[in-house]
Amino acid sequence: MKFQSLLLVGALVSLNLAAEEAKENPVTETGMVKITWQDVDSYRDVKAVGDIQSRYEQRVFETLTKNLNKSAEKMLKPNQKLELVVTDVDLAGDVRPTFGATPNDIRVVKDIYPPRMTFSYQVLDGEQVVIAGDEKLRDMSFMHTTGVMNDKPLRHESKMLNDWLKKTVQPKL
Repeated sequence: MKFQSLLLVGALVSLNLAAEEAKENPVTETGMVKITWQDVDSYRDVKAVGDIQSRYEQRVFETLTKNLNKSAEKMLKPNQKLELVVTDVDLAGDVRPTFGATPNDIRVVKDIYPPRMTFSYQVLDGEQVVIAGDEKLRDMSFMHTTGVMNDKPLRHESKMLNDWLKKTVQPKL
């Protein structure tokens, strides 16, 4: 009986390891922007609050891609494409447990929890690389930005990416 239990446990462990190895990096693509989200499980903070983790991650990735594409369409030529390989994401704020006060944890957004993102990028003109580089973005003043208040999801991260695009990529084009 013990031998059969050991075999069953061994089979389950090997299946779990195989499933982890087979996990692919998500890719989101909208218009002129393509983002590969590399090794998502090692990201600093893309924690779901009140949602299923995988569904939340997909929504975050799609929203950031769509928002970055809006800015990229204004800057890039029609035949150009912006490709990113993201290696780390830390959303603005910090997830805190409520210890049963509410059914879900909450995300507390304060100055001390800025949005961060690490990635490599390239701008392609057809098949030719026009610009390439690596970035480690962090917006320490994300809470003090002047402008219209909005309640759009991922507004701090989207603004950080749009500012990077305007300051780093646009002048080189």
